[in-house]
Amino acid sequence: MTTTTTATTSATASTAPAPLSPGLLDHLTPDRMARAQAAQCAKTLAELAHERVLAPVHRGDDRWEVAADDPEVVWRFRARVLPGDHWLVRPGSVRRVAGGREQPPDAQRLVLDLRAALGLTDRVLPTYLEEVASTLAGRCRKDSPDAPTAAELVHADFQAIEGAMTEGHPCFVANNGRVGFDVADVAAYAPETAPSLRLQWLAAHRDHTGFSAMPGLDAERLYAGELDAPVRDGMEQRLRDRGLDPAAYLLLPCHPWQWRHKVAVTFAPEVAAGLLVPLGEGPDDYQPQQSIRTYFNLDRPDRRYVKTALSVLNMGFMRGLSAAYMEATPAINVVVDDLVRSDATLRACGFEVLREVAAVGFRPPAQTEAGPSAYTKMLAALWRESPADRVVDGERLASMTSLLHVDRHGTPLVAELVRASGIPAREWVTSYLRAYLVPVVHCLFAHGLVFMPHGENVILVLRDHVPTRVLMKDIGEEVAICSRETPVPEAASRIRHDVPPEQLVLAVHGDVVDGYLRHLAGLLDDAGVLPAADFWATAHGVLTDYQDAHPELAERFAELDLLTEEVPLMCLNRLQLRDNQQMVDLADPDSAIVLAGTMANPLAPSGGPPG
Repeated sequence: MTTTTTATTSATASTAPAPLSPGLLDHLTPDRMARAQAAQCAKTLAELAHERVLAPVHRGDDRWEVAADDPEVVWRFRARVLPGDHWLVRPGSVRRVAGGREQPPDAQRLVLDLRAALGLTDRVLPTYLEEVASTLAGRCRKDSPDAPTAAELVHADFQAIEGAMTEGHPCFVANNGRVGFDVADVAAYAPETAPSLRLQWLAAHRDHTGFSAMPGLDAERLYAGELDAPVRDGMEQRLRDRGLDPAAYLLLPCHPWQWRHKVAVTFAPEVAAGLLVPLGEGPDDYQPQQSIRTYFNLDRPDRRYVKTALSVLNMGFMRGLSAAYMEATPAINVVVDDLVRSDATLRACGFEVLREVAAVGFRPPAQTEAGPSAYTKMLAALWRESPADRVVDGERLASMTSLLHVDRHGTPLVAELVRASGIPAREWVTSYLRAYLVPVVHCLFAHGLVFMPHGENVILVLRDHVPTRVLMKDIGEEVAICSRETPVPEAASRIRHDVPPEQLVLAVHGDVVDGYLRHLAGLLDDAGVLPAADFWATAHGVLTDYQDAHPELAERFAELDLLTEEVPLMCLNRLQLRDNQQMVDLADPDSAIVLAGTMANPLAPSGGPPG
């Protein structure tokens, strides 16, 4: 009896899950969560009011009220409405009032109270609540007493800034879902923890693996630049030790989470058959970027970024990477880079793209035969040029997300940058807009070339704390050419799109003005650095100066009028509320456009009235 009991106890102990490591939950404290709840509720009310999902009722002065589905419940808050219909909601003012009794803000409760108004179905709601909870946890984690202040970040290096950001996509309410990660995974792999990770390398059989690269770059030259010779020799020897021919394989990096949770399980038959052979960790330490499946080489910053599939659900997409889609990536980058380099206006702006020079992707036999799905996007990678060698003495790099960063004391980094620059705020903003807005607009007018130029896809080059030029990334997946006059070779034909002018202007009004600049204008206004009206007058002046300098494009300026009094209101949260499993059907670009009428254009000569 004793022997049996002992054996059973021993077996139970050996199979019990390991306890959470100390510190993993230290960020989940009542005070941090209270601040996170207030900030999250303020953002929810602001962005959903902006998209006209909600219709706040003005109660005098700066007081507003939103009725819940239950007539006994209202949400009250204080806010200002700036040009661009941008709502500045005071987090400390948000209260839920039920049956006449005030209650503190609760972001999940807010979603539930407004379920009917938000149009949340039974299928979408539970996952959306999980995404909100994860976003709250992310806010708590970022609210660390050890986090650098905005003043300290003014002088920080590229990756220190990258790991300190409090805001990524400013429009999306639930923007840190990362469904699939557990609490240890977030600590190990989320950008806000500024971790280092080592990629798992696999040998993938060439019969089921595609490789593509820019002209002059083959697989051997790529690997020679990314892995030292002894490392490559060791990987080849592991294959020989198994009786396999290294020449029959391509090397493929994989995120360690993806290897453990997806590849080693879903592709177990391929591993057993030797179609996929694990080769162990690479030696280099990488840091996850704000775009969580992209990694910067900390040991060798001159080496390329690596981007891999990462099958977590975040902001309406499973973050896979299609092997089939990757095939055309280098060719697309050649087209875009050639166009940018050959344009005198873009050269004068210092505008450059970070090319995705090579891609590799595994096609699992059974899943490939079954047809396109999340399973055919589980194992692929691409290599993108590093920005480290694009700067000279006196220049620094920072993700454009940094301009929306606010430290735990409420100080925006952009305010500290303006102060440190020693120049007037309007002059600072002018330099930034000439570096960012002008090249994006010129690409549209001169070439029909549109990017997805949100903060995570743009790297600022700063001199004396002033943005002077930008580097654009994420080219292969998110670029389009919408002019028949711009030549596109067959290898890159998927980026050719016919888009009517009324939709094409959204490449600026939606993705740039509404998706980013209105948030920056609001932040500068709220910090007392530059009134929003002055920001938009500056932007108007920068655009008219650009147009005056390019009379040859006058016909295009008239066709795609960015300065008209009214513009379409594009809604991103409505997409996620509609379907947070697959927010957009990539085969149907029109599915990405949800409009809610028009609004006053902040770029118009009048700047547009508030609200």
